[in-house]
Amino acid sequence: MNFDRKQLSNEQLLDLYKKLIKPRLIEEKMLILIRQGKVSKWFSGIGQEAISVGVTAVLQPDEYILPMHRNLGVFTGRDIPLYRLFSQWQGKANGFTKGRDRSFHFGTQEYKIIGMISHLGPQLGVADGIALANNLKENGKVTAVFTGEGATSEGDFHEALNIAAVWELPVLFIIENNGYGLSTPTNEQYRCTNLADKGIGYGMEAHIIDGNNILEVYTQLDAIVASMRENPRPVLLEFKTFRMRGHEEASGTKYVPQELMDAWAVKDPVENYRKYLKAEGILTEDHDDIVRAELKAEIDEHYQRASAEPAIEADLSEELNDVYKPYGFEDVKPGSETENIRLIDAISQGLAQSMERHDNLVIMGQDIAEYGGAFKITDGFVKRFGKDRVRNTPICESAIVSAGMGLSINGYKSVIEMQFADFVSTGFNPIVNYLAKVHYRWQENADVVVRMPCGAGVQAGPFHSQTNEAWFTKTPGLKVVYPAFPYDAKGLLATAINDPNPVMFFEHKALYRSSYQDVPKNYYTLPFGKASLLREGEDVTIISFGAAVHWALETLDKNPDIKADLLDLRTLQPLDTEAIFASVKKTGKAVILQEDSLFGGIASDISSMIMEQCFEYLDGPVKRVASLESAIPFTKALEDQYLPKGRFETELKDLLAY
Repeated sequence: MNFDRKQLSNEQLLDLYKKLIKPRLIEEKMLILIRQGKVSKWFSGIGQEAISVGVTAVLQPDEYILPMHRNLGVFTGRDIPLYRLFSQWQGKANGFTKGRDRSFHFGTQEYKIIGMISHLGPQLGVADGIALANNLKENGKVTAVFTGEGATSEGDFHEALNIAAVWELPVLFIIENNGYGLSTPTNEQYRCTNLADKGIGYGMEAHIIDGNNILEVYTQLDAIVASMRENPRPVLLEFKTFRMRGHEEASGTKYVPQELMDAWAVKDPVENYRKYLKAEGILTEDHDDIVRAELKAEIDEHYQRASAEPAIEADLSEELNDVYKPYGFEDVKPGSETENIRLIDAISQGLAQSMERHDNLVIMGQDIAEYGGAFKITDGFVKRFGKDRVRNTPICESAIVSAGMGLSINGYKSVIEMQFADFVSTGFNPIVNYLAKVHYRWQENADVVVRMPCGAGVQAGPFHSQTNEAWFTKTPGLKVVYPAFPYDAKGLLATAINDPNPVMFFEHKALYRSSYQDVPKNYYTLPFGKASLLREGEDVTIISFGAAVHWALETLDKNPDIKADLLDLRTLQPLDTEAIFASVKKTGKAVILQEDSLFGGIASDISSMIMEQCFEYLDGPVKRVASLESAIPFTKALEDQYLPKGRFETELKDLLAY
């Protein structure tokens, strides 16, 4: 192995050696602990240390790094106290996740490290969002994100590279090509000669670097990163290396040909660098012994400290309180001056006023800039707020949601428009597995609102008509808002943007231009978790939300003899159970009307809650009225049959007659 020190001093060379050997010695300790049964899981980076160490060494302490589970050198390179790492690996309180997640599945703003989730790909889009925030701040910072050769097959990889290229984001995309994705060799992962070749397709600069040569890693990266700070752009790096241990220790390496193991063993980045330093007279045997002894003493001391910590005791209130970031609702009262506007106008107005109020708010979505969005909600926004803050996106929902997470990490708010709520399925993973879980896992919040134009009644067919709120109401960590009227939509959208937690904001397309209301002209907010009582009566409680609220109103107007409490839920998570239970206890009968199909919808959960909490007050079965158990058809006659609007009156009268 050829080492070229360039202009590095002896002190720099020795510092790199200390940084290189530290994670190796920790790993050797961990392998002993695994054999002793004191650690349950470990993902080894032995043989790959030079990459993590080199990347971390060239970046500034306030530049974000997004590592994976073999990048111990990133954590040690940022000088995280070892006892905190040992505590994390043992699931103790001095770790970073309160025992809720394992190994390297965590982040820490203190050290500007953002850990992975098991789905791998989303962190690439998160890096895009962090880098976008840096560009908006014009601070010249670079973001580094790691991935393996296996994860380059994921769609998120391609989406993230494309976004970074189009937006000229200063992201260092680092591929550790270590030969195997678990047991699948590279020849079964991709057909191109080098993964760096993929950069060509995205118009992106790309390099191949010997990942086992610490000096090549450091010196090449140092030049590349310096150039990126001067000329912000993404760079794709493929590091050729090898995984000397199993995917995780339990997997072993029996599937790897022995000759391959032998060939890479002689390329050990630690041993070869040590030999080089000794041959150059920079490191003596005695000095080496001192360095190793000091590091081993540090490791043992910190391990003992972590081991002496008591095990975490379960605390129910703490577990539940950490699902969401605490938020003190900011009550901004509506003014007296109003105008009669449509639902679509109220949303547009509320969005614009939030853009004025929050100069760190960025809107992202397909065709939302000059075109103004599919429904023209952001028409004129580019002229008012500029293209930096009103951003057209490529068609890649997953990476854009992840980028929203990255913006939040780096101090920004974002509103992401799904062109249609149906399309959220391609961005589902980062919503339910990253945004929803991030505060619970390591106390980071996701200040992201996802706007969801939804619903049937406009003959848009199976792929543009879903009202899919149930996908998200069952996911802890998300808030779900679903207004039925312009006044509510404007005030609730303002709150959604203020709230530091992820919010799914549903907007019914059929109401966009059909629902009118007198709406205050000024900025105002409305609280989550408060249903609106639209009608009052003693006969029955009707519970609904979205367009179905209007169907219920039409039914009551048609049948003035029916005296009903009509509750418009407005938000589905949090849910106003207090209002629901109070009304049902008063009327003794309840019917829940939703547009979504019946099975698995939120009506089922509300029905169950009523049965559990109000059983002794009921004078009849709790009714659920919903759409058919089918996809949403296109033709009007079929769509009318699908929707529950025509069946609701019959079901309501049947319940009253019970």
